[in-house]
Amino acid sequence: MRKRRRRFKLNIFSARVEILSDNEEIIQVIDSLFEAGKTKDFSRLKEIHLNDSKFSSFSDLPPYDLKDFQTTIELEELKFVSISDYDYQIKNPKISVFGNMAVVAMEVNQKGMLVDNKAYTGEHISIDGRATFVLVKQPTWKIAHIHLSKINR
Repeated sequence: MRKRRRRFKLNIFSARVEILSDNEEIIQVIDSLFEAGKTKDFSRLKEIHLNDSKFSSFSDLPPYDLKDFQTTIELEELKFVSISDYDYQIKNPKISVFGNMAVVAMEVNQKGMLVDNKAYTGEHISIDGRATFVLVKQPTWKIAHIHLSKINR
């Protein structure tokens, strides 16, 4: 009995392959962080942060100490759960890539309704701030450090 060979025809034009520049990939990672606030889907947060003892973050919200990976994830989730109708706008991002490391400095506006579930009240917030992100490529871009600060105008 003869074995029948199957032939597959590969058409490289049939599948759309999107190749992004480092700058585009980096902005997508940072965008994913803020998008979690809109969608309330926090599963991506652990994927975009560097799960390593070298990870760190500072925030303009208490506690103000230097935070590790796990604490940062928990506080980001808590913040985003507390804000309904969350939205954000990234302004003037400056991306500097140094091999497998990148530094992103930008302004960001975050707004929404800060909800107090115990008192059943809400307060509209709009926070202008500055952000600095340090990312490393291992093999995809991951956030290694975050520093957020409010701009008092």
